Amino acid sequence: MESWTQAFEPLLQLYGTRKHPLDYQNRYQLVVMVVLSARDSDKHINSIAPKFFGAFPDMSALAQATPEDLFPYISDVANFNNKANWLVNMAKIIGEDAKIPTTLAELTKLTGIGRKSANVIIRESGGKAEGVIVDLHVLRVGPRLAVAAGTNPEKIEKHLMEAVPDSNLWNGLGMGISFLGREICRPTAPKCSQCVMNQACYYYYQVKQGKTPELPKKPMKVPLEDV
Repeated sequence: MESWTQAFEPLLQLYGTRKHPLDYQNRYQLVVMVVLSARDSDKHINSIAPKFFGAFPDMSALAQATPEDLFPYISDVANFNNKANWLVNMAKIIGEDAKIPTTLAELTKLTGIGRKSANVIIRESGGKAEGVIVDLHVLRVGPRLAVAAGTNPEKIEKHLMEAVPDSNLWNGLGMGISFLGREICRPTAPKCSQCVMNQACYYYYQVKQGKTPELPKKPMKVPLEDV
């Protein structure tokens, strides 16, 4: 194995272009659902979305609402009070769907949108990647692979960007690792024998088999309690 870029080829082929699990219909819905899904499940947000968007079909309609107007539609969403305030404030700033920001810098100026959320919005909108999506699954899987280390999302993102320097691959990379974590590399009892990354995985070789994977450089030292 010559590089992490090569190591990730099977992952990118399998998951790289798969749509995010949020069932959005347009960019406005994507932004709203990404904000609502923080510390909640995509499945849950998908279930409440039809009624929410029936009441607030676009950014202009949302801008006319008060946070309290949103409560009947999102009251069972995690942190719904803050999210209602964030969404209404965001809508008043943006004004209409056509003015939704397209860059990482502009998206992260909006309350409720951090780097992870902005990277998701850019990726799902077909934009040019400026970073790598790092959600809870990527936080777990990155260190298991030993392509990244630690528990800080921004550091994990930096490690991934350094390991795979081609920014054309970043949109698929983060979401691909996330899908791997959702389906194969579960927190307990990961399905290592079914994993497309097992030939370059620190956890699979070092922890499961007591061997060293053929990586382009020595794997990062990852404490076993972190994997």
